[in-house]
Amino acid sequence: MKTQDMQNKTLEASFEELQEIIKKLENEEISLEDSFKLYTDGIELLKYCNNSIDKVEKQLIILGENKDSNEL
Repeated sequence: MKTQDMQNKTLEASFEELQEIIKKLENEEISLEDSFKLYTDGIELLKYCNNSIDKVEKQLIILGENKDSNEL
């Protein structure tokens, strides 16, 4: 999966795609090559999701610190 494609995705769309990958991986008829490709795509999506969540958490921390300093 290309990095540019991921940057245009919402976090929600990425989670939905991860769910689809999991469903496909649970299929017993899937070939080894296909399962490996799905697995690597899923790992990249998971990394993207984690990075997106980390960015939001950092922004929330900064907002919380700014709010606290304004109350003083």
